[in-house]
Amino acid sequence: MCLISDLEENRNELLAVSMERYMQDKFRFLGVRGATRTEIYKKYFPEARKSKVIDWNFIETCWNKEEREFQYVVVYYLKAMQKFLKREDISRLKYLIVTKSWWDTVDLLAKVVGSLVIRIEGYDQIMLEWSKDSNIWLRRVAILHQLSFKEKVDEIILDKILVNNLGDSEFFINKAIGWALRDYSKSNPEWVTKFIEKNRENMANLSLREASKYLDK
Repeated sequence: MCLISDLEENRNELLAVSMERYMQDKFRFLGVRGATRTEIYKKYFPEARKSKVIDWNFIETCWNKEEREFQYVVVYYLKAMQKFLKREDISRLKYLIVTKSWWDTVDLLAKVVGSLVIRIEGYDQIMLEWSKDSNIWLRRVAILHQLSFKEKVDEIILDKILVNNLGDSEFFINKAIGWALRDYSKSNPEWVTKFIEKNRENMANLSLREASKYLDK
């Protein structure tokens, strides 16, 4: 894909410095704004969807590049191509989650994983396994993978995954717990209210605050 050269041609070193600072200097950046990246994606992703096949070589090439924008290419490409994911691709997604990990890629990968879980029987059990993993990013994906499922949320799985992560001191876990509950409260506030009442003593203040955002209204 010429997508790679298009990104490189839009390099902005001054903007890269501020983007790197925002991401706590964890990654190097080309300095390409989100709006510009979106316009570049629009040139290539529609054609990619016509192939109905995910190009894992392209994904590997981008993922291995140093600048963070190329990891963004991967996660947005996978989001655009998620209906073409196959059963065996869960291991590839897992690799992307646990390497070069930070919330900016992991949270979108959670949605990609969710699209696979919702249509493949038995993958909810993989989410349960991930919810107990030592890697916080796998746990975060397990917590968040049902975001926007609305009435399709599997409440039994959600309850188990959340309970598996209560009492943790990790910011990204407690934030995710609150986020998952807040999102589901839009569809089923009664369930979320009962979950909070039952588990309040083991929930971090951050989780409670996030989970109650819409309930308080």
